[in-house]
Amino acid sequence: MAGSIDLNADIGEGVEGDVELLAVVTSASVACGFHAGDASTMRALCEEAVARDVAIGAHVGYRDREGFGRRELDVAPATVEVETAEQVSALATHAAEAGGRVAYVKPHGALYHRASVDGECAAAIVSAARAAGGELAVLAAPGSALLAQADAVGLATAPEGFVDRGYAPDGSLVPRSSAGAVLGVEDAVRQALALARSGRVRSLCVHGDTPGMFELARRVRVELEGVGVELRSFA
Repeated sequence: MAGSIDLNADIGEGVEGDVELLAVVTSASVACGFHAGDASTMRALCEEAVARDVAIGAHVGYRDREGFGRRELDVAPATVEVETAEQVSALATHAAEAGGRVAYVKPHGALYHRASVDGECAAAIVSAARAAGGELAVLAAPGSALLAQADAVGLATAPEGFVDRGYAPDGSLVPRSSAGAVLGVEDAVRQALALARSGRVRSLCVHGDTPGMFELARRVRVELEGVGVELRSFA
């Protein structure tokens, strides 16, 4: 079992309970306005994260509020770079005003999956992260093109596993349109412990829009601490 692990949540996406989650997690990936969120939610969540000593991450996505950033879009890597930098910069402004800083970048939805396998898209996100935020860490899937690109330029990286999403036998996520895509609390807690034992991830993610996310995050934290794992941010 890992000696320490990060517990992150994707927040600022229009779902109630974000503030409660910040009492449990160690890192918060805040939506930056493209797939969800706005200036007021970014500022409020940054203030709450700073107050609770939770690391702030830029949860960047396609400019696709209608599809919640989960639609596959044919966006050129150059556009991905510009739009990622815009999102990181926007959140950085609110974080600084709250007395904190953006510590890492994590793509959302369809952009996350694309950057896992598309080297040009991954390079664009890394370039934007360096231009907008300096030496930001990158949070992404184990073995992904995004982590490889970030490693190549010396950025800190953290592979993450999803507590509340079902995995197929080949290690890919079960599509959200399929049965078993989103796990219930008990199955998710078991999966969290298995991921922590695997040694393949440094961070565990709870999605803010998963039903019962607060109870799930709380249970995961309690179970991990119960087997001697320290919860702390990777960034």
